[in-house]
Amino acid sequence: MGESSGTAWISAAEFHRAPGVADWRVTGSGPQAVFTSTSLSHSGRFVAPVVAAAERFGVLPDIDVRPEGVVVRVAFGDHGIPAAATGFAAAVSEAAAGLSLKADPSRVQSVGIYVAQHSQVDARPFFTAALGYEELGDTDAIDPLRRGPQLAFNPITGDTPSRGRTHFDVFVPADQAQARVDAALAAGGRLADDSHAPAWWSLASPDNHGVDIAAWTDTYD
Repeated sequence: MGESSGTAWISAAEFHRAPGVADWRVTGSGPQAVFTSTSLSHSGRFVAPVVAAAERFGVLPDIDVRPEGVVVRVAFGDHGIPAAATGFAAAVSEAAAGLSLKADPSRVQSVGIYVAQHSQVDARPFFTAALGYEELGDTDAIDPLRRGPQLAFNPITGDTPSRGRTHFDVFVPADQAQARVDAALAAGGRLADDSHAPAWWSLASPDNHGVDIAAWTDTYD
């Protein structure tokens, strides 16, 4: 996702204190809003106002247009959220209201995959080649068009060849996290670790696959 052309950065808490951003939440990829619509043409009419707001405030958002709605995202920068994202978000929300698109924060999320790797193993070249991804920083990989989940490559402590710890991180709004955890547990999951809650909960599926439900990105200051 693109960054602001400016140089000022703010935290998630500062973003949420700005006026006009009640529709928005901050996930692992940055500020995001989901606006539901009635048809693809209804969604399509929203693109021009979003582009106009992006040009006005100097941000480069991702706009995901679907028949069910539109997802608008602004990326984290090197030092936080671009300060211009607050004005952009407020303008987008105002345009959505004018087109009768309704915000649905319960649908806001981003997903990351944390790939476990044993010592002396560098799995990143394989995954970037297999998925058509690009390297990001020293440890991550990303879909160049930002469609798929971001990958992070984490070392396993203690080399046990038969053990894998690859897991999903699901970033959700802070006000939606407990409900998401409860739903996963009701669907057969188990709570593996809640010592970091409400920042994140570690869950396991019935066959012991890991999922972390993370809300900290929406509240950090």
